[in-house]
Amino acid sequence: MTIYYSLTFLLLAAEMVTFCILVFPLPYTIRKKVFRFLSESPIVAKIAYALKISFIFVGILFMDALQRMFRVTEEAEMFKKGQAMQDVRAESSVAARKFYAQRNMYLTGFCLFLSLVLTRTFYIILDLIHAQEEYAKLKKAAANSSKSTAVLEEQSKQIDDLKKKLAESETRSRDFETLKKQAAQQAAEYDRLATEFNKSNGLVSDKKAD
Repeated sequence: MTIYYSLTFLLLAAEMVTFCILVFPLPYTIRKKVFRFLSESPIVAKIAYALKISFIFVGILFMDALQRMFRVTEEAEMFKKGQAMQDVRAESSVAARKFYAQRNMYLTGFCLFLSLVLTRTFYIILDLIHAQEEYAKLKKAAANSSKSTAVLEEQSKQIDDLKKKLAESETRSRDFETLKKQAAQQAAEYDRLATEFNKSNGLVSDKKAD
């Protein structure tokens, strides 16, 4: 295996390990910290940029391996139709070339496919974490809102009670003013009657003199 296909195999193995880490059932707090670090770290961003460039080269290798496989397959068909199939060494050489071409195609193809799976899985889990954070915020806001609603209801009841007490006080105040006016009228009437009575008896009322 050539050096670039060996590097492709190492990259595929690293992708498999990374995928296992991503789907491993970690606690929510640890998963949140890990994915926040991966999404916000500048070092991880540089590594991701380098990996994107490497996947471009892997794509080129995949296209080359695909062309080689088609060409070797055509040569194998030609050997089957011709007399070259009688040569064992030529047949073995064609079979080996076909095997290597298929191996390289599958290696690079799986590497590219797993890179897409990893990227999509990472963003799905990141969206899930954001959704869980928003749910926690909404749940907390709903709890605070319910508490605020209960406080407002209690305050509304207190305001209604105060309004009732104020209305009762105003009613009592009006009744007191009415009684006060009636008492003043009765006192004035009493003074008038007393004055008339004293005049009729030829006496001077002390209260009128005062």
